[in-house]
Amino acid sequence: MWKIAIIDDDRNVLEGMKRAIPWEELDSEWAGEALNGEEGLHMIHSHDPDIVITDIYMPVMNGLEMIEKLRERDFHGKVIILSGYSDFEYARQALRLNVSDYLSKPVSIPTLKTILAKVIEELKEEEQRSRQEELEQKLAVYEPFIQKEWVKSAAAGTLDSFYHQEGMLPPAYRFWTEREHVVVGIDVVRDFRASEVSLTDWNLFRFAISNIACEIARDLFAAFEYTDLHSTRSALVIHPQMGEGAEQVQQRLESLGTRLIDCVSSYLKLVIRVGVGTVKAHWPDIPDSTEEAFRAIDLREERMAPGYELYGSGGAGKSGVLPVQMRPVKFYLELAGAIKSSQLQQAHGIVDEYMRQLEERGDLTPGDLQMLAGELWGIFAYTLYETGQVLDDLFAGGQIAKEKAGLTKPGQLAGWLKEKISVICSSRELKGSGKHRKAVEFMVGYIHEHYAEDITLGELADKLLISRNYLAIIFKNVTGEAFNSYLARVRIEKARELLLERNMLVYEVAEKVGYKNVPYFSTLFKKFTGMNPTELVK
Repeated sequence: MWKIAIIDDDRNVLEGMKRAIPWEELDSEWAGEALNGEEGLHMIHSHDPDIVITDIYMPVMNGLEMIEKLRERDFHGKVIILSGYSDFEYARQALRLNVSDYLSKPVSIPTLKTILAKVIEELKEEEQRSRQEELEQKLAVYEPFIQKEWVKSAAAGTLDSFYHQEGMLPPAYRFWTEREHVVVGIDVVRDFRASEVSLTDWNLFRFAISNIACEIARDLFAAFEYTDLHSTRSALVIHPQMGEGAEQVQQRLESLGTRLIDCVSSYLKLVIRVGVGTVKAHWPDIPDSTEEAFRAIDLREERMAPGYELYGSGGAGKSGVLPVQMRPVKFYLELAGAIKSSQLQQAHGIVDEYMRQLEERGDLTPGDLQMLAGELWGIFAYTLYETGQVLDDLFAGGQIAKEKAGLTKPGQLAGWLKEKISVICSSRELKGSGKHRKAVEFMVGYIHEHYAEDITLGELADKLLISRNYLAIIFKNVTGEAFNSYLARVRIEKARELLLERNMLVYEVAEKVGYKNVPYFSTLFKKFTGMNPTELVK
């Protein structure tokens, strides 16, 4: 309801206005009254009315003085002057103070009703505009993350069929209809180094791999997107020009893969495997190229370059290999998402549907099923790890190995998976953490996108509609690190990359990553890296 306050030194006017205003018809209510401008200021501050009707001549403080102070205090409500004086100078001052209307006493009930209805309509329009602007601001903030999720769905095959209709691609991706497409899959090998990093460092590694992959791809291809998929896997979706020579594209894909492996090894000391799918003429077939890329990694049969874990999409005819139409990447992604958000029934449904498809296929050996169980167990481990939990705390490793060895039929695998998922989703640590995880994912993504800006926890709390203190607790619980520490770590990691390029001075790098105080930047740099910025570039 719209709140209306009246300020007049004549009690008869106050009582008369209360009776004259058609409250119910205008969907409004009485907010308060005052006998002079000073009392009016206090009352308006306490009750925050939408509309203020005020006289001009009043003791202690007149109406115009009160309105001026209200504007100084950023009062955004509507003000209507109701006065026995129609002096031009008063009207001029009222206009300067952005008064909605100026009425002379006595005012008729129809006129009062008409004016109030007009002002309320203005309030409705302003409220609608404000909501629209707020929505547009939120969309602007979330747009990069929405686009990333869209690309992930397009690569994995989880995209809504709506987008497959002609003309339904988002504007940023309509060029896809005029290009060919090929997916380059990236998988971080789960060796000792990858297994021992903290959750915070793992997020930084993923960010760094993204930067490296995009920088190399930019040298070789005009159009591409990068997306994280699940656990240790990510992908580059490349869009060569239509009609471009297949041999030339293949050479550039090989160069992309070898350079990526070398750079990740050199800068991050991580081992990755890279798989390349086949080139597709139509964008709806991108998920098939994704499946081929990761199948190439899993089979490791068609090495594209000597000495590199870079594989082409051979092995299609191998017995027991899942066809691309079975979309294991889609299955893994959907299942990981359901587990992360503790959606037990959804996770069980995903398992049942996929195992039904395996049953219908009918030619998978016990070894194939056990290999699938092992891959899924790794995904479970990294899915929990990303929520700050450890799978080994819930299950004994030796027992799991024995159980996997006994899986010989899809039905057994389905029952085994659902049993483990039930334990995971019901664990006290993970239960109810889905929303928290999504909030932290947004925060981490926002930090990596805007690290050079003046980011504050309060700013992100406003965007997420969560209190600042509670958001700090959530972030620390999920990442194991305080917000400010994580932000500093991201900035210093980016500064280290820039310094190693040797294209900028230390103070320029400091400004580039969000620090205006160079001594403070140098102190932080040494804290996180063990050396001063100047020592790094020597």
